[in-house]
Amino acid sequence: MWGGGALILLGIATITFSPTYWANLVLGVLLVSVGSALAWHGHRMDVPVIEVEDGEFRYRRGRYIVRIPFSEIGSYYVLPGRTRSLGLCDLSGRPRVFPSVEGRRASRPYLPLTGMTSPAKIEAFMLTVGIPPRDRSLTAGNGGKG
Repeated sequence: MWGGGALILLGIATITFSPTYWANLVLGVLLVSVGSALAWHGHRMDVPVIEVEDGEFRYRRGRYIVRIPFSEIGSYYVLPGRTRSLGLCDLSGRPRVFPSVEGRRASRPYLPLTGMTSPAKIEAFMLTVGIPPRDRSLTAGNGGKG
């Protein structure tokens, strides 16, 4: 959405500063059009909602809803990258498998977040509700020092 807004402003500035030259008019209209399309697409994107209520963990993204009893979640992990994802593990430490968000038959061991979602916000939320982070070290308890 921010990129679309920036393109709209750039297109308006291009038209405003030199409205008599036809190339600036075409470029400005093109920038405003592309910026409007990007902003509209960003506004339509479903943002996931993560909440804990009534003894269960809920993940909702549009019509896709995952509900897990809070007592069945052992730990979590956040997959880094451009498109971040949230993984949940059961009490034995195995990653939980979720049906695909897109409705395909494939299943995934994570729940997709948006690129704008900060890992720090996810960690703060999970800490608040009492779900510990997953220990990725090979030996438990010594921080990976062997």
